[in-house]
Amino acid sequence: MSDTGRVAPTGYDATEVSGLDALKDAFRQHPAGVSLITAHTPEGSVGLTASSVASVGIDPPALSFSVTRATGSAGGILRADTYLVHLLDARHAALAATFAVSGTERFTEAQGWSELLTGEPYMPDTRVALRCRTLHSLGVGSSVIVVAEVLGAVFGEAAEPMVHVERKFRELGDVIS
Repeated sequence: MSDTGRVAPTGYDATEVSGLDALKDAFRQHPAGVSLITAHTPEGSVGLTASSVASVGIDPPALSFSVTRATGSAGGILRADTYLVHLLDARHAALAATFAVSGTERFTEAQGWSELLTGEPYMPDTRVALRCRTLHSLGVGSSVIVVAEVLGAVFGEAAEPMVHVERKFRELGDVIS
């Protein structure tokens, strides 16, 4: 019997898969929205693909995300005064794949980048780009969880969101309820 008073199914053994493997296997099957987080730093523009963005609250308007290691693009975003969280759709699968890998060519003219008057790199054809600043950050092992205040938004054309599941970018399916 567990602490909740429920009995585990017969033959269930929570030790069959290690915590790390269990986490990876579970979240590999759990769809998550895909975002691109960009910032302008003294060294230039930085950006990364994130599938950890979530709404936190409305007073103040806030979202959260996590990054692995506070170096490279993640370090630049963590040190930036402000950054943009672009919520992506299927048109941006190649861009998301590019920004998911270190050392790839980013912010090229062919990719269609612009910038806001405040200096952050901006992808004009995204569904929405949320301008944020960090309120809190918490180190957890080699990751950093960020809670960011949403300062404003630039809305683009409505489109179906892109999700990441089973290590692939996908479009959402049919509405079921």
